[in-house]
Formats: sequence, structure tokens, C-alpha cells
Amino acid sequence: MSSVTKPAHVFGRDREWADLVRFAASPSPDVRLGLVSGRRLLGKTYLLDALTREVGGFFLTAAEEAESAALTRFGQALAPHTGGGRLAFANWDEALERLLSVVPEGLVVIDEFPHLSRVSPSLPSLIQHHLDPRGPAGQGRTRLLLCGSAPEAMGRLLDDNAPLCGRASLDLVVRPLDHKASARFWGLDDHRLAVLVHSIVGGIPAYRREVVAGDVPESVEDFDAWVARTVLNPAIPLYHEARHLMAERADVRDRAIHHAVLGAIAAGNATRGGIANHIGRKSTDIGHPLSVLEDSQLIAREEDAFRKGRSLYRICEPLIVFYEAVMRREWTRLERGRTEAAWSNSRATFLSQVVGPHFEALCREWAMFAEEEVFGELPGRVAAGVVADPHNRTQIQVDVAVLAQEEPGRPQRILSLGEAKWDKAMTAGHVDRLRRARDLLSVKGYDTRDTVLACYSGAGFHDDIPEGVRRVGLKELYA
Repeated sequence: MSSVTKPAHVFGRDREWADLVRFAASPSPDVRLGLVSGRRLLGKTYLLDALTREVGGFFLTAAEEAESAALTRFGQALAPHTGGGRLAFANWDEALERLLSVVPEGLVVIDEFPHLSRVSPSLPSLIQHHLDPRGPAGQGRTRLLLCGSAPEAMGRLLDDNAPLCGRASLDLVVRPLDHKASARFWGLDDHRLAVLVHSIVGGIPAYRREVVAGDVPESVEDFDAWVARTVLNPAIPLYHEARHLMAERADVRDRAIHHAVLGAIAAGNATRGGIANHIGRKSTDIGHPLSVLEDSQLIAREEDAFRKGRSLYRICEPLIVFYEAVMRREWTRLERGRTEAAWSNSRATFLSQVVGPHFEALCREWAMFAEEEVFGELPGRVAAGVVADPHNRTQIQVDVAVLAQEEPGRPQRILSLGEAKWDKAMTAGHVDRLRRARDLLSVKGYDTRDTVLACYSGAGFHDDIPEGVRRVGLKELYA
């Protein structure tokens, strides 16, 4: 089983497939339980179903239903593995005992496990009991994978006081496709078009196959029409998806304040004070909404590259950025079918508040995973940051700050300072600003002797950019 080949119909996910096969094929008797999590529509079920078919295991997809109905569904799924007939179970203890006797050596996958544990809170304890070598399964070699689309609920299964704490040999988090894999999945060879599409849908595979039914923009010229016929079309599920993402987070109850906070971030207000000012609240008033949105994984908090204690907030889901920056502002027109007018009125906002920040984030991701020769060594951290310029009474925004690993007793080394522009060709003026930031940081005690200045652009570079400045265009970003 250790050489199980990934089926051709499974796109990408080579690392995830290798981890799953390693778990399923492990010869160790202690490897019995694994967890797979990640937000919905990432293809977890597709991946696990393919693995189960390849190794001949048992697969169950749970549903939101009462315990009795769930046990009936379980019996129906298990019956073919026993030669047919009807299987009825009075409780999960009985069901698990039969399962492990029917599949004593194989792979068992229970998808959407939180649906079961929500109505049967004792189920994790029963699983722990049955998988214990001293339990009913004895020395059986069943490999049980629990999968769920609620990362918070899946994470709680391994909490310190949880029954399954310390029992899992695999805790796999399936993440969205990165921008390069996403472009290949959508079949987009034009890198500019790939960034535009990714700035709306991110790396969620199901958006292409199921949600827009394979509708892919043919070119940059077709992009506006594609937006109108898909994400801004009330008949297409993508139109409602951002609100579904909000609604499925159970802790997000006060929609008004949370939408206001998300709207402020989408408008470019990344600091707590900036968000509060944008929505007309005191900074202390938005602490709870920020915490709720962060716990719900709708936003992430990142530390400024140069100012410890100064946090910058970003929205995790590109589609929510698009919804807050474009759709909510044009909701009346969109609901009345004035799609073209709504998009025409929002396109400039889309480029400045959606694509621009998204391009900067892609540049930071590229820098974080750059090879050693790009910046002289592997980055320790990549972040955005602000450098105060007291002499000119201004601040210099550094979009891509690449920092080396911190070394105790030594000044923090800056490997690179970069500025990113999506729709503007870079000039020597941008380099001068980076050079000024480098000099100011040197005065503040940073080690900038080997700092590489870098220009990132989606629109090209002027000839006046000096030699030695690293240029990163769309070709490099997608190399």
C-alpha cells in the first residue's frame, strides 16, 4: 500500500496524498487515528474518497441529523462490507464494535465528523476506547480518519482535556491552492488574468467545478463579462458565497458590527485604530468583534515588520474582500439586475482595494518561499511594515520586508525591502523610497549591509531602475 498511486483525476495535492498514504500504510500498531480538516469546498472529500477507493476501505459521509438517523445511515453504509442485508445498531458503542470487526486491517474514513459528535458528544470517548490496544478491537490494524470542514470543532478533538488528545498520528490541514496551482487548475496561462481571477476566488477548487460549472474567462478582455455572469449574477451560487462563509461561523452573531469591521479592512484600514476611525467607533469598542472574526478565521492578525506590538489585520478569504469592497456597496443595483452598471461603478475600487492588496500578498508569499540565492539566504519572516521618516514628516510603506532569522545578541538583519505595484510600472522613484527606508532602518539599529532592494510589478519596469535592484514581475511570480 505504501506505493499507492494518486489517481489522475485528483489535481495536485501531492504532499497531502503522500501524508495520507503514509498514514494508511504505516506498519506501526500505534498508528490508528488521523484527523483531516480545512474549510469546505477545498476538495477534502474528493481526496479522501479517491484514497478509500484505491485501498478498498470504508467511507461514510455524515449529515446533520439525529443520532438514530445517523446510526441508520452508518448501518446502510457498512452493510455492503458484510455481504449485504440490513444492519441496525442501538448505539455507537455497538456500531463501532461491528465496524472494527468488519474492517480490522483497513482504512476507515468518516467525513464531516463534527455532525456526528455534535449530536453524540460521547462519540470521541467511544472511539478512544475502541481504538485502544486494550479495547474491544484488541490488536487490530484499523486506520481511522476523521474529517471535518469546521476547523475549530476538529481542533477541539485534540485539546488537552479531550478524549482523543495524544491519540492522533496525523493532523492534516488541507489549505487552498496557492496562486500557481490555482492558475493551472483554472487553465489560465495569462498571468495577469490569473491574478485577477485569484483575487476574487482564491484557491478554492470547487468554485470552478461546482459553483461556476466550469465557466472560465477566456482572456483579460473577457474578465469583466465573466465577473458579470458569475460572481455578480444572483443565479450563480458564487453570488451568495461570501455571506454563507459569514453565516457558517456560529460565533458571528452581530452581523452589522462584523460587516463594518470587515468593510473597514477591505477599504485598506489594516490597524485597529484605522478600523475604529473608519466605522466611527472607539478602538476599545472593536476588540471583541476583532477577536470573534480572528477566532472564526475570517481575518488574520500579522505583526508589522518593524514595529513590535503594532498589528495589521487582513481578511483571509479573497471572496469576502470582494464582497465587502464591491458587492455590498452596489447591492441595490445588483438586486435589481443592474449588473453592468454596478461593475462599471466598482471597477476602479476593485483594482485599488481588491487586486492591489491581493497582489502585494502574493508578492510576500513569493518572497517567503524564494530560493536561497534570491536574497542570499532563506527568509525567516516576510511581512509588510511602515518606516517613520521624521525629517520629511511622513511614513514609508514597505510592502515586502524580508527578514532573516533572528539571532540573539545580534541586530536584526533585513534581507530585502520591496515595493509592489499592480497597475503601475515601477520607476527609479520607487527605488529611491526603498533606499531611504533602508537608511532609516540602519539608523534604528537594523543590519542593512546586504539588504536587496526589490520592485514587484504587475505592469512592468522603467529602464531607469538601477542595476542591482531585483525586479519581480508576473513571469517570476508564476515561475
